Amino acid sequence: MAEWKNFDQLAAAGELENTGRVDLKAAMSGENGAERVKKYHIPMAEGLDYNYAAKAVDDEILEKLVKLADEAQLAEKFKELYNGAVINTGEKRLVLHHLTRGQLGDAVVADGVDKRAFYVKQQERIADFANKVHAGEIVNEKGEKFTTVVQIGIGGSDLGPRAMYLALENWAKANGTLKMTARFISNVDPDDAAQVLNSTDVAHAIFILVSKSGTTLETLTNETFVKNALVKEGLDPAKHMIAVTSETSPLAKNEGYLAAFFMDDYIGGRYSSTSAVGGAVLSLAFGPDVFAQFLEGAAAEDKIAAESDPMKNPDMLDALIGVYERNILGYEATAILPYSQALSRFPAHLQQLDMESNGKSVNRFGEPVFYPTGPVIFGEPGTNGQHSFYQLLHQGRNIIPLQFIGFRKNQCGMDDTIQGSTSQQKLCANVAAQIVAFACGRSNPDRNKNFEGGRPSSIITGEEVTPKTLGALLAHYENKVMFQGFCWNLNSFDQEGVQLGKILAKKVLAHETDGALAEYSRLLNI
Repeated sequence: MAEWKNFDQLAAAGELENTGRVDLKAAMSGENGAERVKKYHIPMAEGLDYNYAAKAVDDEILEKLVKLADEAQLAEKFKELYNGAVINTGEKRLVLHHLTRGQLGDAVVADGVDKRAFYVKQQERIADFANKVHAGEIVNEKGEKFTTVVQIGIGGSDLGPRAMYLALENWAKANGTLKMTARFISNVDPDDAAQVLNSTDVAHAIFILVSKSGTTLETLTNETFVKNALVKEGLDPAKHMIAVTSETSPLAKNEGYLAAFFMDDYIGGRYSSTSAVGGAVLSLAFGPDVFAQFLEGAAAEDKIAAESDPMKNPDMLDALIGVYERNILGYEATAILPYSQALSRFPAHLQQLDMESNGKSVNRFGEPVFYPTGPVIFGEPGTNGQHSFYQLLHQGRNIIPLQFIGFRKNQCGMDDTIQGSTSQQKLCANVAAQIVAFACGRSNPDRNKNFEGGRPSSIITGEEVTPKTLGALLAHYENKVMFQGFCWNLNSFDQEGVQLGKILAKKVLAHETDGALAEYSRLLNI
């Protein structure tokens, strides 16, 4: 079995601390930069490629990172995870989101059930339901087809599925596979649900309630909001709603829903896009075949992530470089910058994925750690971000590592030549220019116009955002976060940090408050 050690107990961490730093500006200038771009990259699944030429690493540092991976037993720990070890120590649970898209190792049996078979069965049930909806076999009260699907959920029940839907919406329109428009309700703020309902033909809408426990306050509040709206329209909510929940929740066998599809405790919300949580809405929106392609792309990247050599494993190497930047170079944040409008909500999903997983100050045994862990994650799509926060990224005092994502083709197929180049060429020109500008900078005697450079970045490139490339991209980041958690000796699969606020909110609503909590309650007229 793998041995779990804190990051500061690893000899390779000390070696990295004592290794010379790379002059990124010099390394990326002229022919040096050209050679690095050709040399420093690793193929990913589905035609994607991870290029880290503009990161502040060289062969010596990479050698030390390989030693770090070996000493931290990253490959062994991943193998234990996908073979069913209790990796989630805080909740004493297995971690099985990889099983929703493929079998990497041994059969995993939990609660007397083959879990891969369980997940496949739910996917088959969802596919059958979606096909019947699309064929008009499952219809509304008037015998009319449903045209819209609305997901009600929060956190991982919203961010991932919403980001995946938006990533594929234009692709599906261009390829004739958009079956139903999808909308999402997440915030307990009634303006969120009202905005969605006011712009939705509720008579032809099917609503998905997503709650593993069946007790999530925000989700159940929004469910009631939706049910009231349906009743107001003279509609029976039971004929418009399905549930995605656990088999033991009060939603599981409930006549108030057309159907219930199941998840379990072994898949955290932020890792649930490839489970029934994403499967129901994406299969209804695009068809089960498209969701199957999405799973196929994720499974293909998972297989690469199981490679023990970091220099052949882009997920692991991306994680290791991130650890080097966080713990050795002292960089506190990372910006995710997709040059693709399809990925407009992808940074928001990655923000939860990373910060909820590795935003910890105790190790997997509950003991304090005294080194930095997960970075702050933020981002927006290019080129919008260039006209927003790139000023700080280029000339601010803090150096923030960057992760670009770029594709050679758009999804819509519309790309007129305007002023000598197409829109897609202009988009790609911008991302290429930004990488070099951040790395190399520009000297100017006018200090206001001087760019220091030395700002590290990587880029993942691909041909086009498709279901398969999207699945591979999602799996890459899920695995990256996992490997970083292993390096830091964290439990990346619980999220106790969200619980205290929930507890206090219930006290406020029950009027069981005193001190500052009571005063803030009065301030907000609760």
